[in-house]
This record gives sequence, structure tokens and C-alpha cells, in this order.
Amino acid sequence: MRAVIFDGERLGVDMDRAEPDVAATRGEAVVRPLLAGICSTDLEICKGYMGFTGVLGHEFVGMVERVNGEDRRRLAGKRVVGAINAVCGSCDLCRAGLTTHCRNRTVLGISGRDGCMADRFVLPEANLVAVPDQVDDEAAVFAEPLAAALQACRQLHLEGQPYITVLGDGRLGLLCAQAMSRLNASVRVVGKHEAKMNLCEKWGIKHRHVSEIGRRQDQDVVVDCTGSADGLALALELVRPRGKVLLKTTVAPGGYAGGGSLDLSPVVINEIDVIGSRCGSIADAVKMLAGRVPTVDVISLISRRYRLEDAEQAFALAGQPEAIKVLIDMR
Repeated sequence: MRAVIFDGERLGVDMDRAEPDVAATRGEAVVRPLLAGICSTDLEICKGYMGFTGVLGHEFVGMVERVNGEDRRRLAGKRVVGAINAVCGSCDLCRAGLTTHCRNRTVLGISGRDGCMADRFVLPEANLVAVPDQVDDEAAVFAEPLAAALQACRQLHLEGQPYITVLGDGRLGLLCAQAMSRLNASVRVVGKHEAKMNLCEKWGIKHRHVSEIGRRQDQDVVVDCTGSADGLALALELVRPRGKVLLKTTVAPGGYAGGGSLDLSPVVINEIDVIGSRCGSIADAVKMLAGRVPTVDVISLISRRYRLEDAEQAFALAGQPEAIKVLIDMR
């Protein structure tokens, strides 16, 4: 089968990858992907993040071909999206309800498990969520990053009408801004790219170029989607004392070093809460995408689609500042 792989040194397309084997694994579903999305984590993996090698990709919409070892095949033959963490269900963290932090987890296309950028891949049936007919493939492929944006909202316990700044006008920043605009809050996006921030104008979300903002330590919450030392430093300049900085982007080791030093003294001096944020509920994301009145616009985030055979070009574009979401057509 065809697969997009990273071998530890370079990205490439393997046209003769072995089919996944689930013969001995109960509850694993074989999924044939229709579309896959490239995200910042995929780009970071190609820089050494997690030391991962194998098939890339964790954002997908696909068809379930079969499920092994289960009499109850609720999703066989259905179109699905899925949570990326395959968990043991028995460790102390799983028993405590922190399944996304399972001590024995594998993570689709990120850690210990081949990803979705192949003609077929496997994921536990329990991870999969059926996609309603009214949600098309181009919207459904955003379920995983949208779930991550919703998780950021869920982690913020807000009072009154707070001021929220989202740093970064990339794919995740624009999703977070849309999701957070549903909160009882004043939300703005701070970025560098006019074309991307013009989307905020379309959505009625305030936006400013990074060069135009004051640094008055007056924001209740700053959501850093830049994944850079400069972004985190700016977040610490914008957030008020006893405010919150939420870090939303994974980076390769050394990414926050930025070639220099990062002054974290404001965290102590201003008693700032620094919050890490990762995966969210895929089911909640699907519900939002299927809403009668759409509350997020994901289609406007699509920059370009590529064939699987052109994955190297797709990744090259995804790493460019002007790109938002690049999709790979797996059909």
C-alpha cells in the first residue's frame, strides 16, 4: 500500500508499505482514510519531535473497513473520525479518568503507532466517532484540531467578561479564536499575516498585527499558539498579574529556546498561571461541525489539497507562513 513516512531523516512516500496487521488485536478497526490534514505536530515530527519514525498523520476522515475480534461492530462500513490516543484503560491515570495521559498509550502518527497517511491504518474502534451525513469530508477532517481548540476553552475557568488574546494566526490559532468567541469574552487574534487575519474580519473577531499592539499586561488570558520563545515571551508581556497563559502548540526539543534565553521571572513575579493544553473530545467537535447553525468556519482554513503521491510538496507548503491547512487526498 501507499504511505507517507518519516524515517528519522527525511519525509517520503513509500509505494509498497506492508498492510497493517490486526489479526491478534481485539477491537482494532481497519480504516481507509479519505482525507488527511497536515498539522504543526507533523511538521515538528520531521524536525525530531518525539523521535517518531513511521507513517505520519493523525487528522483524518475515513471509512471503517472491518473490526477485529468484536461481535459488536457498530462502526463497520461507516465514515468516521477519531481520537488519536490509544490507551490501556488500566493504569493509574486511566483509572483516574486521565486517559489522554495513559502511561502506556500509543498515539496515532506520533508515538508508537503508525499514522493515518496510508491507504489503511488501524485505531481502536472505541476511539472512533461516526460522522453525520450533513458533515462533508472537508469539514470532518478538522474534527481533531477543533477538539483541541475546544479543550482549551474547557480548561479556562472564566469569570465576568474576560479579555482573551490568541497569539498566532495559523490553523490552530484561528480555530481557538473561533471557539473562544463563543465564550462570554472579548477575543482578539494577534498575528503577522494580513491574509490570515482577514478571515477574522469575516468572522467578526477582532485582530491586530503584532507590531501594533500595546504591551500593558492587561489581558486576562493569553493563548499562545505560536510554539516559539518569542510568542511565550510576548504572552508574558500581555497577560495581567494573576492572569492565565495557555500553551497550545507542541514543539520539537529546544523549540522554546529560540536560540536564546527565555525570561520566566514574570511567571513568579506576577503570579501567572501557565497551562498546557492538548487533546479534546472528538465527539464534541463532531457535534459542533454538525450544528444547524455553524459556529466555526473550517472550510475557509483550507489552503490547498494534494494527492498522496505529492505529499512532499504538501508538507513543504504546510511549512510556509502563508499556508493555513493543507490536506492530502487519500483516495
